[in-house]
Amino acid sequence: MKPHEQVSAAIRAAGEEGRTALVAFITAGYPDKNAFCQTLAEVAQAADVVEVGVPFSDPMADGLTIQRASRGAIEQGVTLSWILGEIEAMAPKPAAPVVLMSYLNPLLAMGYQRLAERAVAAGVAGFIVPDLPLDESEPLDEALAARGLALIHLVSPVTPPARVAAAAQATRGFLYAVNITGITGGAKAAGEGLKDYLAGVAAQSPVPVCAGFGVRSAAQVRELGQVVPGVIVGSALVEALERGEAPGEFLGALRS
Repeated sequence: MKPHEQVSAAIRAAGEEGRTALVAFITAGYPDKNAFCQTLAEVAQAADVVEVGVPFSDPMADGLTIQRASRGAIEQGVTLSWILGEIEAMAPKPAAPVVLMSYLNPLLAMGYQRLAERAVAAGVAGFIVPDLPLDESEPLDEALAARGLALIHLVSPVTPPARVAAAAQATRGFLYAVNITGITGGAKAAGEGLKDYLAGVAAQSPVPVCAGFGVRSAAQVRELGQVVPGVIVGSALVEALERGEAPGEFLGALRS
């Protein structure tokens, strides 16, 4: 099974078990760089897919929580190369597929071919790149596709239907449906309008759709899970880690 297929399969397996898949986001190396591998392992035990954020100095899609986490990780010396090296050295490997969420600059700096090689060596299944437009994604897409890696595209409530359809056809692993027009960690994601939007996205996607931004409660997971197979939890989990909470317990509560 190719790496991107492992991501899709993990999300579908949750549905076969009668539950909504959880995609859990952590910022690599935050709050404690030395605990990164332990945190990743614990999150991977509790989630169906893990999204590891590569810290970046100008995370334009992210709210205050992930901005703070990104800055804290950078101050500890966390880099894309370090992250890949740490994941590669993990034994045993994380129990769930791992994808990296990175802005484009760090990927360009490493070089797409080298990036793909190192991702495969580390066991990373793919990438989410929020500042990479679909129309400009072909060079990265080709490098990742040649290695069976996912390039996960994003759509939002203001994405035109034709572009949603194009993103759904291009994405691998899952399609990331942003719940709100704004940044991470902000307004609560809820309402019938949101459900209609997500249902429309799901109807066009050959791969599982996961809804993210603004998810903070088990009630939201249940509500969104009525429409899409997966839900992404980011800022709320980062804040739980800041408070010193066990990530497995936090994520387990979201399934209740």
